[in-house]
Amino acid sequence: MNAVDKPISNHETEVIRERLELALEAAGLDLWENDLISGVVTKKASKVFAELGYSEAEGAALVEDIFRIVHPDDVDLLKTAVADHLSGKTAQYRSEFRVKAKNGTWIWYGNYGRIMDAGKPDGGRRLIGVTFNIHERKCREQEIELMNRQLQDQNQLLERANEQLLTLAITDSLTGIYNRRKFIEAGESEFHRAHRQQTGLSLLMLDVDNFKEVNDTWGHAAGDAALRAIAAVCRLSVRHQVDTLARIGGEEFGIVLPQVNLDEAFNMAERLRRSVAEMPMPGEPGEFDQLRCSVSIGVVSMSEQWQSFEHMLQHADKALYLAKQSGRNTVRAVQQGSP
Repeated sequence: MNAVDKPISNHETEVIRERLELALEAAGLDLWENDLISGVVTKKASKVFAELGYSEAEGAALVEDIFRIVHPDDVDLLKTAVADHLSGKTAQYRSEFRVKAKNGTWIWYGNYGRIMDAGKPDGGRRLIGVTFNIHERKCREQEIELMNRQLQDQNQLLERANEQLLTLAITDSLTGIYNRRKFIEAGESEFHRAHRQQTGLSLLMLDVDNFKEVNDTWGHAAGDAALRAIAAVCRLSVRHQVDTLARIGGEEFGIVLPQVNLDEAFNMAERLRRSVAEMPMPGEPGEFDQLRCSVSIGVVSMSEQWQSFEHMLQHADKALYLAKQSGRNTVRAVQQGSP
């Protein structure tokens, strides 16, 4: 008989067992073993129950009904992990779950094990594993998860704040329509796109007639109400998410009209002029009943000779000036190709 075949004595077996238990204890592992045939727990994880505050007798009783102290949310996961290993679906049984301590707190534990001698004719009887405390790790993981959720929430708040700041940066506070900054940005973008795609682009410039007299006669509250009302009339006339309507000065408005030719832009300007002249002024009954407003409008459409939106804007100003010079409450256009 060689050294490999020599049987291990009881003394040697006991020494190995003691060394294994010392190693497991040093690693914080509690060994357990179940007989799968009889269903008897042949070795109990007694250290775990002591750690949870249970007496030896209480621990012995709980072994027979361990799910009584497993967190309800974890029971199905634990049972599934065991069933998957017993059915051969998994090579090793692994599960993490919460166990109720005697003082009522929930403590996280890990449970790893496998069926021993499963490949032998008389094997597959013993399920052996270890239980160990993972509460500190789980708490850290939960803290990190909480921090990540808080960070995500803060990022969402920051994104919304940035969106609000962007909206404020491009919005006229009095009328709620775009301001000059957005008007110039949109105009330059549409100008370059029209050049690339060889499509139409028109521009309207509106100015409230005799606005100083409105403020002087009726007060600034009436002037503000008039500007808001004119903005509302214009908003009803433009194409949503296509045209760009903006208040670009004190009583001056601009509208960028992509893919619109001069005739179409002129007709739109005439409709706007009539709508403003006919609109009732908002306010309390009798407050501004006698107040009427009108606008002068300059119209231009893009010319190949113009090299920038600024050039187009200058010609729109010229058209607006002609409308003012023609007696106000009128529409004038500058033809394409004008110098």
